[in-house]
Parts: sequence; C-alpha cells; structure tokens
Amino acid sequence: MFAVRVVNLYKYLCEKKEFVLSKQLLRSGTAVGALVREAEHAESKKDFIHKLAIALKEANETEYWIELLKETDFLNKNEYKSISKEATELIKLLISIIKTTKSN
Repeated sequence: MFAVRVVNLYKYLCEKKEFVLSKQLLRSGTAVGALVREAEHAESKKDFIHKLAIALKEANETEYWIELLKETDFLNKNEYKSISKEATELIKLLISIIKTTKSN
C-alpha cells in the first residue's frame, strides 16, 4: 500500500530532522488512497472521475516532493528509485482508470 510507504518514509525523514518537506509528502501521499476510497462510493460517474482526478493531482504532487527530497539529499538514489517507481505506477494507473471511465 502506497500510503503505508509514505508514512514510513515520513517517519524516516523525521529521524533525519527533516520536517517541512516530509509533512507535505505525508499530506499528499496519504490523500491519494483516501480519495480513491472515496471514489469507490461516488454518487455518479462524473463524481467518480472527479475524485480520481483529485487523487491524480495528489499523486503528482507527491512525486514532486519525492523528487525534491532526492535533490536536497534527504533520499539517496536507491531510496528515491524505489518510492518514485511506485508513485509513477500509481499515476499511470489513475490516468488509465480515468480515461477508461470517460470513454465508457
């Protein structure tokens, strides 16, 4: 589960005394799953797409914070690759679901 990885990364970053970027990462990274869960009970197709679109924006923002953490040396190359790959896969999945839903 992506949100669990984000929470664990947040804890790791707090141990490294990084509090500002990690808080942003925690907020956006955990919002993705919450929005997807919310979309499961959408009131309409339009509402479903809207909630997933917001989840996509949060996933994209999370990817930004991950990149910034790498560029500021809070994450090493391997740590970055691992979570970045998962964020990218999540973004691709959300885009696919949104496109498929719109076309049906």
